[in-house]
Amino acid sequence: MCGIAGLYRPAADSTADGLKTSVLAMTSVLRHRGPDGSGTWIDPATGIALGHRRLSIIDLSPNGHQPMVSESGRRVITFNGEIYNFGELRRELLGCGHQFRGHSDTEVLLAAVEEWGLLNALKRSIGMFAMAIWDRQERSLYLARDRLGEKPLYYGWVDGTLLFGSELKALRAYAGGRLIIDRDALALLLRHNYIPAPYSIYKGIRKLEPGMVLRVDSGSNEERSHYWSLRGLAGQSQVHRFRGSAEEATEGLDRLLRQAIRGQMVADVPLGAFLSGGIDSSTVVALMQAQSERPVKTFTIGFEDQNYDEAKHAKTVAAHLGTDHTEWYVTPGDALAVIPHLPSLYDEPFSDASQIPTSLVARLARRSVTVSLSGDGGDELFAGYNRYFLARTIWERVRRAPHLLRRMAALGLTCWSPRTWDRLFAGVARAIPSILRPRLFGEGIYKLAEILRAPGPEEIYRNLVSHWDDPARVVLNAAEPPTALTDPERWADLGDYTERMMFLDSVSYLPDDILVKIDRASMGVSLESRVPLLDPRVVEFAWSLPLELKIRKGQGKWLLRQVLYRYVPPHLVDRPKMGFGVPIDSWLRGPLREWGEAMLDEARIRQDGFFDHIPIRRRWEEHLSGRRNWQYPLWDVLMFQGWLDAERLHSIGHASLAANAS
Repeated sequence: MCGIAGLYRPAADSTADGLKTSVLAMTSVLRHRGPDGSGTWIDPATGIALGHRRLSIIDLSPNGHQPMVSESGRRVITFNGEIYNFGELRRELLGCGHQFRGHSDTEVLLAAVEEWGLLNALKRSIGMFAMAIWDRQERSLYLARDRLGEKPLYYGWVDGTLLFGSELKALRAYAGGRLIIDRDALALLLRHNYIPAPYSIYKGIRKLEPGMVLRVDSGSNEERSHYWSLRGLAGQSQVHRFRGSAEEATEGLDRLLRQAIRGQMVADVPLGAFLSGGIDSSTVVALMQAQSERPVKTFTIGFEDQNYDEAKHAKTVAAHLGTDHTEWYVTPGDALAVIPHLPSLYDEPFSDASQIPTSLVARLARRSVTVSLSGDGGDELFAGYNRYFLARTIWERVRRAPHLLRRMAALGLTCWSPRTWDRLFAGVARAIPSILRPRLFGEGIYKLAEILRAPGPEEIYRNLVSHWDDPARVVLNAAEPPTALTDPERWADLGDYTERMMFLDSVSYLPDDILVKIDRASMGVSLESRVPLLDPRVVEFAWSLPLELKIRKGQGKWLLRQVLYRYVPPHLVDRPKMGFGVPIDSWLRGPLREWGEAMLDEARIRQDGFFDHIPIRRRWEEHLSGRRNWQYPLWDVLMFQGWLDAERLHSIGHASLAANAS
């Protein structure tokens, strides 16, 4: 796992010293992604400079050094990620006559590109990656990203120079104050708590979309192509459905997961896993332990607030499996101390509040290991989110009622605050088994009201995943651009409403929130995180499954649970989904109140000029009073404000390097 960066100036003369100075400045700010070494490769005649920061995982010798030149000398690569099936590819390439200096997956990938071409090499590769390849014969630069978007890659033109890097800070190190905040992208942040690809917080700077290859030639022409598409896969799944029995499906999934996890346990450094005690992480750890000769190192964090604590569940699963388990019960002070570092860690405004515990558990794991497997992706593949079956069930029951009548019912449900609903519910809560008791009953009532207000199923989904209903009215001079959630041209041809929601989550929430969260949190402490549930063979199998193998009796992940039950008794893992959060709502009324007040000060908001202060102050006051829980919309604004402060510091500290590159 590494950090990559580089620049291409096809229409300008460049000096060796200028190119090297520029690319070193870009990679130096990525040191956390690769503390074990660095490298550059430049060609002043063509204006290309490739940079690399190395976190040594496989082939710790100098033979794994990057940027790396291919066997023929035609191609040069800077690569971030892992190719898990590189051993199989290596054996096949040896049979084709290729020779290898070392045993790194990067060298194997380069040979595969030489033998089969880039697109075919990517189609054959199982892994997570972002890369840049310079073709010296074509005088073209290729950028590529893995199928699901596990590894990040930003790119864009600044004054005739194409910049790219694993994180925005690499581009900012070159461009300095020439990057301009995109208000339309800021509106997307307020809707989703992340900025979806291909957009970024800066105008003209984009995220390469998952499964895509970008080619830039010496005439500055761009050509995009997909070597893999979830849209295509989801559409094909309607025709090529799994036809076997439930037992055959369980056996097939068990076999594929074992294969994926076995491949991702290959490392020349210490390896472990995050364990929350939920279905996804417990499945990953169970299959790791089943294939390991020694206890797997597992890590979890806990909170004193029982509404947010999963550590006790993780501990029982770890004890049953016999892992070498480490837990850390963090104090509110531990968690709050993370907040000032979030803008630099996440680099782009990002406001999923579970970024806090994710950062803490990554820090815990890094004390003992360099690689950690996680259970991310299970919710999107196996229908784990409550909204999948809740929204569908309610919609099927109310869709025949006139829209006006549903709106009136929603108005009635919201005449009491969530806190009042919680107090009313408390009287009957004792009669409900704890395993079935909802954590935030009042907020659930308000979500029900949102469903009732929606005119149709697509609007229900969008309402449930939106923080601000109309963010373009909050961000001054903004208009929301089209995204995968709003552009029907990007949707897969799926007849089932639940599968449509799963698809949209898989092309938006998964790559742009979940995978960003785990990548930045882990790489911020030089920890490689791997996501075996997103092995493309598992993804393809999951999409072939009929929905009844995923949702049964109002509960998701049915098939994944059947696999887990082979290793862990149901009573240790069956409980309501908690998520991975922290009590931001109460913190904003308590220890974070003074900080929040300063960030949301009316005079500051006016001076910054990005937001209409009126709706923000209204929600802040309602939240402080307890009338409403606006933790998530407020956190969106607070994280942007914190990022904006850090941005100003960067602008002061970074001088433009354009003159040095000439």
